[in-house]
Amino acid sequence: MNARFYDTSSFAFAAELEQNWRRIHEEYLAVENELVDWVERDLYSEGWQVFGLYSFPYGYALTPNVDRCPFTANLIKNLIPQHGAAGFSRLLPGTRIQPHTGFQGQFLRCHLGLDIPEGDCKLEVGGEQRPWSNGTAMIFDDRLPHAAWNLTPRGRVVLLVDFVPGCDDD
Repeated sequence: MNARFYDTSSFAFAAELEQNWRRIHEEYLAVENELVDWVERDLYSEGWQVFGLYSFPYGYALTPNVDRCPFTANLIKNLIPQHGAAGFSRLLPGTRIQPHTGFQGQFLRCHLGLDIPEGDCKLEVGGEQRPWSNGTAMIFDDRLPHAAWNLTPRGRVVLLVDFVPGCDDD
């Protein structure tokens, strides 16, 4: 696998996430004031916040958080049996995440756009840039060098789910 971005139609769960994006966004809104800074502070100066549902990297339930977002957590658990980390990721206005490589396991990463501002707000993987959009899944290989930024006046929110490819279509 050396693709940067993947066709979401190859992954059955992506369409289900997209169909339910508004309900997922509602659960995010209930916890949006409880996000915490992502731990790898060397990748950004400030403004990258998360609310985990399943732990990094192997996807163990973070029970208090799962209990706060039961619809989203159950959707992930039922649609993506071999998921890894999952949760909400927010980039505040002006945030840049420096180029880096992700966990070098078997996982690919899915971002589902939940609140995407207009303007310069993109993901770059292996030199290819793509914007997020509300209600749309984006699947990419975060083991490749990648960066993200939000240079708009509003925050960017996605549901992030790591998963083992080939395990969602039985």
